[in-house]
Amino acid sequence: MDPEGSRIEDDPDVKVMMAGSTLKKVKSRSWKKQRHFRLLEDAVTIWYKSRWAGKGHSTFSISDVEAVREGHQSEVLQSTAEEFPAELCFTLVFHGRQGNLDLVAKTPEEAKAWIEGVRKLIHKAQTMDEKERQDQWVRDWFQKADKNKDGKMNFKEVQTLLKMMNVEMNEDHALNLFTKADKSESGSLKIEQFVHFYKMLTQRDEVWKVFQDYSGDGEKLLLEELETFLSMEQHEGGQSYQLAMMLIDRYEPSESAKKQGIMSLDGFQIYLCSQEGSIFKPKHLDLYQDMSQPLSHYFISSSHNTYLLEDQLLGQSSLEAYIKALKRGCRCVEVDCWDGSDGEPIVYHGHTFTSKILFRDVISTLKEYAFKASDFPVILSLENHCGVEQQTVMAQHLSKILGDTLLTTLLDGQVPQQLPSPQELKGKILLKAKKLNNPEDCLDGTQTDEVSDEEAEDAESPTKGNPPARKKSKLSRELSDLVVYCKSVHFRDFEHGRSHGKCYEISSFSENKAQARAKDEGTDFVRYNTRQLSRIYPDGLRTNSSNYNPQEMWNVGCQIVALNFQTAGLEMDLNDGLFRQNGCCGYVLKPDFMRDGNTQFSPDKPEEQQRYKPLRLSIQVISGQQLPKVNQKEGSIVDPLVRVQIFGVPGDQDMKETPYINNNGFNPVWNETLNFVIHTPELALVRFEVEDHDRASRNDFIGQFTLPFMCIQAGYRHIHLLSKDGIAIPPASLFVNISISELT
Repeated sequence: MDPEGSRIEDDPDVKVMMAGSTLKKVKSRSWKKQRHFRLLEDAVTIWYKSRWAGKGHSTFSISDVEAVREGHQSEVLQSTAEEFPAELCFTLVFHGRQGNLDLVAKTPEEAKAWIEGVRKLIHKAQTMDEKERQDQWVRDWFQKADKNKDGKMNFKEVQTLLKMMNVEMNEDHALNLFTKADKSESGSLKIEQFVHFYKMLTQRDEVWKVFQDYSGDGEKLLLEELETFLSMEQHEGGQSYQLAMMLIDRYEPSESAKKQGIMSLDGFQIYLCSQEGSIFKPKHLDLYQDMSQPLSHYFISSSHNTYLLEDQLLGQSSLEAYIKALKRGCRCVEVDCWDGSDGEPIVYHGHTFTSKILFRDVISTLKEYAFKASDFPVILSLENHCGVEQQTVMAQHLSKILGDTLLTTLLDGQVPQQLPSPQELKGKILLKAKKLNNPEDCLDGTQTDEVSDEEAEDAESPTKGNPPARKKSKLSRELSDLVVYCKSVHFRDFEHGRSHGKCYEISSFSENKAQARAKDEGTDFVRYNTRQLSRIYPDGLRTNSSNYNPQEMWNVGCQIVALNFQTAGLEMDLNDGLFRQNGCCGYVLKPDFMRDGNTQFSPDKPEEQQRYKPLRLSIQVISGQQLPKVNQKEGSIVDPLVRVQIFGVPGDQDMKETPYINNNGFNPVWNETLNFVIHTPELALVRFEVEDHDRASRNDFIGQFTLPFMCIQAGYRHIHLLSKDGIAIPPASLFVNISISELT
């Protein structure tokens, strides 16, 4: 192990984890069972089983764990707080949509050792560089396959391991490399020898060919040769010289090469797999946009029925669902409130069997997690089904729990002509709900406390069939007073919006109504959205929490396009793709033709735009690396193909794919070029998906990566693939060469 590695095993907390502990795993007030947990020798895998005897055990990797919470910081541990003291309790939170693991130790010291130990191991995993991560990945596989735990493997065992790793190998070639790596001629490889064997096996010819094109002697790249490669192939322009020096300094593993200012093939490969060599422009990963424009000028990452972890009829309502959405950068969350039996408002999907949580607990969770991923404002979208009394209780909870974080007054005391900016609203929570009056009205005591319910267009009805008769419903003055810049109103038509609409009025549209308007009145919708916010929500019939395609709504400038964050798939990939830029802050500035109130832009006729400049996108899909196995059947190896999809204005929607390659998930080479024409680059998203070809049934999903067209770096690039849940699956990647040119 590297010196960093040897230190982590000597850490006293990590030693406790390696010795193992019996911890209580808690799933509910009635389900609590002893499990034996320990950290394996690789200092990465946590192993646990139910009984000391018996075969059944489970494992997970430290890289699956996002964070450790101390004490009663989950709904389960809060519900059992009287039984288990806080100093014995901790929660492991996993990346993506995997549920938490709630654990109770026997002593406070043991709990502390696990909490601190896991945190140190997470930190180590996060700070590994590309090379250490690759070596660790290979070591993990070795540990998995070393059944008798003697730290050695003969050739037959190595062949079995290669199959597990998705490698279909020519036996003679593999044996030849095995013999080379077996320096001691013992007929077996130790872990470090296996890492060396694996490196020889994964020598990438296609990277070597590119290296050869620019290297004078075929052995190394001189500084000026690397600079030529960066300006000719990677389109780095004037900064190529500085960049070449920085890349050698950062990625060249050989100290002597570094001193001479040259790059070896190893360093070149490490650079191409790094962030600088990735398809996503590194500058666009940080906050790079102007955040001082009105809220209506941004796309806003938004969640629908945020409280649900599963489907809309029977699913569990949970505070964890809010935490997961907020940590993904979501900036508009939804709360469905109903009268509780004891005077406390509750949150759930009304008239269904979803479980219930307390409104005040949701607001406390919001207070704690709202600004962990982003400083920019959070909009709290209230679906209010409560009577006046409990509305007032809600108002009290909002004021008391959120305090100054809740925006309750106009920023400058003026009649607003446009919405404030994300910059001005940093660290603030805005309530979106109905209001008895307008924010600028001076109260003269003549107002009514009645507000007419919005028609079905604005109030989401969870149950289809005959909606209850619409009636005048009372609104609590206290709750109404907390609404400032997001007053919910019923949408009449664009003409009315133009002549009477106020910038702080926001309307909700079901996906079907919005699609119809986008189709028939596209330009009007774009103009309306330059000044006012509109919120789109999924059709009530999507009881399985499926999603609609958000792109159609972004095409007409809708800002709050609410999706079921709990449901993985194409639609959430698009949402993650759009909001991956700009520091993942949940706000993306709309293109300039969507911010001008007199815009003529129509998504159906982009060519009529003044500055219409279509682009040609050419993607040479060269190869794939270490694609994960999807079918766990014995001996099955993937037959991968790459599909590239363009999402954007209707004329840009397109899809092309490579042929599939038989039995090679390890290093498939396609060398296939896919060409596209993009009419409105500013709105286009590009999605790369890898699938396992299946003759008999639907192809299996292997991995994907989605990004905005405007964030693509041209040149030789790696695309690091994500799982269905949007989590990195290193070291799986695609190697591509991308060129972008004007359409002549």
